[in-house]
Amino acid sequence: MLTRTRVKTLTFARPFALKGIDRLLPAGDYRVSTDEELIEGLSFPVYRRVATMIFVPGPANAASSLEMFTIDPADLKLAQERDVAAGESTEGSAA
Repeated sequence: MLTRTRVKTLTFARPFALKGIDRLLPAGDYRVSTDEELIEGLSFPVYRRVATMIFVPGPANAASSLEMFTIDPADLKLAQERDVAAGESTEGSAA
């Protein structure tokens, strides 16, 4: 089965939490990798998501390390929405 990996960078303006990661993650840029496999037998290419991973800095005592966690894309989207909403409420209160 053919697989592909799609990589994107997400930016969080504030610290955030994700299910499955036991600590608060600092604001910053995060690489997110999604593995997809080709569904064969169709007349056009269609891919199904197999796994989504986020790369995060290691714990404070291992600052130069990088960890990879498999995450639920829905949890990641919710964290992004909370980050945006927190920014909008901060901007609204400053006006």
